[in-house]
Amino acid sequence: MIARKQLVINADDFGFTPDVNAGIVEANRHGILTATTLMANGEAFEDAVRLAGESPSLDIGCHLVLIGGHSLVTGKAFPKSLPQLLAALARGELQLYEELAAQVQRILEAGVRPSHLDTHKHTHLAPPVLEAVARVSRDFSIPWVRRPFDFPLDPGQYGIPRSKNWTSAALRVMRRRFHSVLSAHGCRTTDHFAGFQITGRFHTRELVELMSAIPPGSTELMVHPGHCGPALRAAPTRLKESRQAELEALLAPAVRDAMAIHGVELVTYAGLSSLD
Repeated sequence: MIARKQLVINADDFGFTPDVNAGIVEANRHGILTATTLMANGEAFEDAVRLAGESPSLDIGCHLVLIGGHSLVTGKAFPKSLPQLLAALARGELQLYEELAAQVQRILEAGVRPSHLDTHKHTHLAPPVLEAVARVSRDFSIPWVRRPFDFPLDPGQYGIPRSKNWTSAALRVMRRRFHSVLSAHGCRTTDHFAGFQITGRFHTRELVELMSAIPPGSTELMVHPGHCGPALRAAPTRLKESRQAELEALLAPAVRDAMAIHGVELVTYAGLSSLD
């Protein structure tokens, strides 16, 4: 029997700005986006919650934040970069579990039942953050956690800088310990992941080509769609015009055609759970 190719297309940053929220919802209603993760400390959190209630086909998870924005526990600003976060962790300045649990709790109290977890800037690659995320997954019965290790891609075919490709290859060294921690807490991941190397640099053509590379089993594709409006242009992020390009790719009929040709089936995390 031929194994199914199941693809969760998951957008980060729901709740970041209203124009990002609008793009995510459009990609779900009129395109191929199946899931997103919500920032509990995002400036447009309430707007995202409202849109989530109006979008029953959009599978919602938690985008746990430790870089950028403010803590829900202390109200203090988070570190602005990964090195600053690692330094703060080394000094014991962050209440990791309490902060992440507070973010999940805010989402629950807003009436959203999350099905999956990931972290802003992939901070759960850091061992102490991974441990806290795994505990949150277990304690709140949110079983799915992102595995941020890209399956191999041809850098030339997708316009991936060699430095990004080397970083992705280096991260794969961490997979054994990463999965060991998640397994110990009863967490689940998809079989495969894609999106780290092509973030901010793909259009319709690259997404069409990617559909031919989706392997058998379950895969999460991380995306960052949005409308590049005034709020996003003023926001502290390098991903601005690229979000509009990603949105257009997620809406393109050519991508759906490529999925059909290569037998790629759109699913949600909730849908993966129902197949057990």
